Amino acid sequence: MLFDESTLRKLNQLTLVAARVRAGAIKGERRSSRRGSSVEFADYRDYTPGDDLRRLDWNIYARLDRPFIKLLEEEEDLAVHILIDGSQSMNWGDGEAHKFNYARRLAAGLGAVALSAGDVVTVGFLRGGAVAAEYGPSRGQPSLPRLFQYLEGLEPGGTTDLNRSLREYSIRPRRAGLLILISDLLTAEGYETGLRQLQGRGHDAALIHVLAPDELDPPLAGDLQLVDIETEHGQDVSLDVGLRDLYRARARAWIQSTQLNCRSQGVRYQSAVTNHPWDQILLLRMRQAGIVK
Repeated sequence: MLFDESTLRKLNQLTLVAARVRAGAIKGERRSSRRGSSVEFADYRDYTPGDDLRRLDWNIYARLDRPFIKLLEEEEDLAVHILIDGSQSMNWGDGEAHKFNYARRLAAGLGAVALSAGDVVTVGFLRGGAVAAEYGPSRGQPSLPRLFQYLEGLEPGGTTDLNRSLREYSIRPRRAGLLILISDLLTAEGYETGLRQLQGRGHDAALIHVLAPDELDPPLAGDLQLVDIETEHGQDVSLDVGLRDLYRARARAWIQSTQLNCRSQGVRYQSAVTNHPWDQILLLRMRQAGIVK
């Protein structure tokens, strides 16, 4: 199991947030922007001929001598799409700080939140230039063990062209909803075009940027050969204090530019450095970012 019952109980108190709730197929536990026929009061409007008189508020009519119709909020489900980068660069770190295990726990936590709220969950595993494996769509808490089993069976490897993988995910017939990409973004081709295409299909996008602490501040010095974990291409370097400072500055600039790009494209961004407990990222930081509430 990816996390314990105590964490699961905390997650069950959350819901995922979409900037614009999409019309669901059945009623769930989420308030819709549409006015429907549930028992939850939303607002009043003036009566117009042809309105159902059963929805007339007679108490208001008696006080004001004007007819008002009660508007009721309809509850609906949300389609939730969680996409995990399965490239070899995610296979980095030890123990709790291992990037792919960290990403799996975040995906499991987000899936648990969605399933407990009655939302429809689909999880895609991105590798190469495609969706290498897919779970769902499924609904309801009884689906959680199968989601955990699916996630535990995934293994990172090779390279991932995020743009191609995201485009492939976008062209299949799917309900638009909240789409969350979990990735380290260490791809030469970028990710922006793929996310824009998904947004063009009506998805509300969020990005969880997973990085290991030694990727931001490598504890290295001296004459080294650095080897790319995906391509196995080597590069000889002499790493001194000045070069380490330059590296850290460029890493910060890259993260800041990613944040700015996401903001300009209407994508919610959340950094997740793996030396921070994953559940704090989900329970606290994602709440602050407006991804959960």
